[in-house]
Amino acid sequence: MKKLITTAAMAVSILLVSGNSVFAKESVASLRGTQDIQGSSLKVTKKKLVSQEGGFERSYKQQPPMIPHKIDKYKINLKNNGCLKCHSKKNHKKEKAPMLGESHFLTRDGKKLDHVSSRRYFCNQCHAPQVDANPLVKNEFDGLK
Repeated sequence: MKKLITTAAMAVSILLVSGNSVFAKESVASLRGTQDIQGSSLKVTKKKLVSQEGGFERSYKQQPPMIPHKIDKYKINLKNNGCLKCHSKKNHKKEKAPMLGESHFLTRDGKKLDHVSSRRYFCNQCHAPQVDANPLVKNEFDGLK
């Protein structure tokens, strides 16, 4: 048994060292492209935010809605949530904004609250603004029709 393990370990070592192995450096593809991992990062280009009247179509059931407007000036911390200025039960009609879903007022045990649940308070954990950018990888997902 010991001889079999030693032989197998030697065979794996030879495969790893040889240039024809499936583990060869050339076969690994990266989103960085040819950018050296030790080198400086490329400068990030700022993308244009996409605003869309009426919101974005959802790709699947129960997908959190995407944010159809700028949020860069909104503050969301333990004392303040800029989203609630328009989307709260109290303000949504006056602001002509969609109200938070009923799920945002439930505890994890299903108990209904009169205020936003702490587990749904940080909106940008699930909801995100959209930018005009090309996808990083090819995507053939169709979603709902």
